[in-house]
Amino acid sequence: MKLLDIFGKKDVGEELTKKIPYGMKLSFHPYRLNANKMESVMLIIELKNLKEEVLLTSVVVQLPKNLGFDQTALSNAREIRLGELRPGEEKVVKVEVWGNPRTDAGEYPVDVTAICHYRNYGYMLNAEKKNVVLRAV
Repeated sequence: MKLLDIFGKKDVGEELTKKIPYGMKLSFHPYRLNANKMESVMLIIELKNLKEEVLLTSVVVQLPKNLGFDQTALSNAREIRLGELRPGEEKVVKVEVWGNPRTDAGEYPVDVTAICHYRNYGYMLNAEKKNVVLRAV
């Protein structure tokens, strides 16, 4: 018997880390990028809370070196704080991904991580990571 069982409290942290907390769909619009040009595509992230609890959520997007979040492609990582997602709630996040003259033809992996926090954004409880490939032609 645990000490917390005496007071009627239960540890919900173990329940939240057992299963995947989010349903995530990733897509690009348009679905490919023109190589060696200053053009952009929109990364569309659809995120749904699959848990029975309210989750404090953030999304981290990682890009390869030849892509960026602006025309100069200097920043390759971005954290987007979504706030609290109620059970079953779905949010759509749109991120602009830019190519530049250094973007050669080929396939570029884009990593997206949805993070579940507790207390504040400094404490991570669970995360789900997916990747999608962006083609440059």
